[in-house]
Amino acid sequence: MPHLYFKLTPSRVLGVLVTLLAVLALLVWVPNDTVSGFVQSKRGRVSIGDAMAPALAFGLMALSGVLILWEERTAKTPGPSDRRGPTFVAVLLGICVGAFAIMIWAGPLAVAVFATDETYRNLRDAMPWKHIGFAIGGTGLVTALITLVESRFSWFALLIGVATVTVLIGVFDLAFDDLLLPPNGDQ
Repeated sequence: MPHLYFKLTPSRVLGVLVTLLAVLALLVWVPNDTVSGFVQSKRGRVSIGDAMAPALAFGLMALSGVLILWEERTAKTPGPSDRRGPTFVAVLLGICVGAFAIMIWAGPLAVAVFATDETYRNLRDAMPWKHIGFAIGGTGLVTALITLVESRFSWFALLIGVATVTVLIGVFDLAFDDLLLPPNGDQ
């Protein structure tokens, strides 16, 4: 009996499933469920189309599946499970919850302290108030995740967090007039 070159492991099955679901969603669901494309222009005003957010999300999902398969290509046989896994996931979730809480409350708290005659709802689309929560929470999220993975804090991780948030603000907030960065769209 010939030896199978592609041995099925849980990680390979996950990689294939994630990639297939993402490609299927990109080719079938997104085009059939959105009215506009990635970007739409009306009367000289450029705005994000219905397909941009799901297409970016599914594109990242497909990339994740391919990366899982790529890593499994060179992986040796799986060893015993790591008992630290559930702790790592719990810390990861705690970091995400903490960063999102900061994103939600940093802007309103800054307005309450520094602009006492206004409400955050009135200032949520005004500079610098609209970026406070996203900048602090996003920088904290990226920095904390890098710190968790590297098991140590570094100023370089903080710099990566600041750069990431700056690029996201530049790409999404400054380029589109009618887009509010999280969490401002829900206020």
